[in-house]
Amino acid sequence: MSSDNFSQELWQACEAHYQTHEALCLKLQDDCQINVNLLLLAAELDKRAISLNLSQWQQLIVEVSSWDERLIGPYRRLRQLAKASLSPEEYRQMLDVELMMERKVQKMLLTRLNQYSPGAGRENLPTLLAEFGIDVALVAALAE
Repeated sequence: MSSDNFSQELWQACEAHYQTHEALCLKLQDDCQINVNLLLLAAELDKRAISLNLSQWQQLIVEVSSWDERLIGPYRRLRQLAKASLSPEEYRQMLDVELMMERKVQKMLLTRLNQYSPGAGRENLPTLLAEFGIDVALVAALAE
């Protein structure tokens, strides 16, 4: 597959998958500190039989982790702590800002993906999960 095929459409497919598996994704994010964008990306690439190698996944993890640690994680914790003190509208505004930051991560991932020469296969989810020490059986629903 040519790198020209990685576009915003990829994230639209990931977001549709998220709607079905939101609770599982958020549980893994909270319990295992895995980035939901990476999780959804791995599942979607597997559906498309497009494979990234371990080194490429490690690079994506490092870049996303840096963004998560510096910006999204602290902001998410602040939003969660402030929830009880905010009106529903104020809380929604905070969620919107967090979503904006998540979209920045998606753009960064697309840029990186378009620099790779992916192979064929369906080993993305197991490869990613192994990097976080997560048993693939825990996320079997994502592979559907």
